[in-house]
Amino acid sequence: MVRLDTLLDSWKSVRQDTAQAVEDMPEADLDFKPVPEVMTFREIARHILVSSYALTGMLLDGLEKMDRQEMVKRVPPVPTDAGGALLASELRARLEERLPLLAARPPEFYAGIVTRFDGQQVTRLEMVQTIKEHELTHRAQLFLYLRLKGIVPVTTRRRQAAK
Repeated sequence: MVRLDTLLDSWKSVRQDTAQAVEDMPEADLDFKPVPEVMTFREIARHILVSSYALTGMLLDGLEKMDRQEMVKRVPPVPTDAGGALLASELRARLEERLPLLAARPPEFYAGIVTRFDGQQVTRLEMVQTIKEHELTHRAQLFLYLRLKGIVPVTTRRRQAAK
């Protein structure tokens, strides 16, 4: 069984490391991408911010079907060329804004079913887990880009410091 408080605490830790990755990338390298077919570091960071904020907004608003038009309505006003400091700040602030709202919802809310973009039906709690997993996937990309630039990600630095 997944407990909501554990999920939200874990997501907060993931988000702190995501924001730190954004702060660790030099401003001049925010538009770095290893191959032409992928998003830049900046685009990935903004995607994490925008998607998680919009998706949690749709959940909190009680939508039962994920919809791209509804998602666009909930995108925070962060410029596509936002600098690292703004992106990191927004990543932290927007999740801090959402966490108490998510935590305040009763268990019945999380038992409710929503339909994802792919048509799969999941509980709202499973959807929150999916949003967190989506961030983890993209955070791994950010960490890879840091490594390609010779920067050790925060999670590795923390593990090395504990030895």
